[in-house]
Amino acid sequence: MNPQLFQLICFYAFGFVTVTAALSVITLRNTVHAVLALVLTFFSAACLWMLLDAEFLALALIVVYVGAVMVLFLFVVMMLDIDQEKMREGFVKFLPVGLIVAAAMLVEMLGLIGVRAMHMQVMGADPAAAAGTSNTAWLGHALYTQYLLPFEVAALILTVGVVAAVALTLRQRADARYESASQQVKVNPRDRVRLVKMAAERPVDESPVPPQESKS
Repeated sequence: MNPQLFQLICFYAFGFVTVTAALSVITLRNTVHAVLALVLTFFSAACLWMLLDAEFLALALIVVYVGAVMVLFLFVVMMLDIDQEKMREGFVKFLPVGLIVAAAMLVEMLGLIGVRAMHMQVMGADPAAAAGTSNTAWLGHALYTQYLLPFEVAALILTVGVVAAVALTLRQRADARYESASQQVKVNPRDRVRLVKMAAERPVDESPVPPQESKS
């Protein structure tokens, strides 16, 4: 079989699975099944990235989203007791508005794709292929040499965002109990445990004697 034809068949197959799984995310009634469909959507999208010679994006999508984020989502959804009936109460009521908004977004995206396609300039050769290396190796070399400062700034911004999120969600409670690691280390076992020596004695049988019945 022609390699280009096989790649085209794989592209359409992965695209069909991606679109079907994405539609299943918003149509399935079971929340756990919807999360699993989203996992399949990410995996199929990663396969599409792999066909486009973007190995780094494909592996990052699988490792970060499928391997970490979606597993966390699935764990949270399975632990929560979600009332499915209450979530479906306003679905039919707001369905026309949702369809209008979805149609408007679809028209805008198609128009944007058409405008970009008409004004798209011919891109140069693939720099990774020109350098004779893989996409991941070329991206890593460019990221840690030419764009090292923006990479460090982005890492600093993400770190500040994580610390700020923890600081904003932290709540001090008066009735909460806290443990001090320094005080636990300074504890002397002799002050906490007391050994008491007691003589062993045979227990005395003090079971009550049943009264004897009197004979008339």
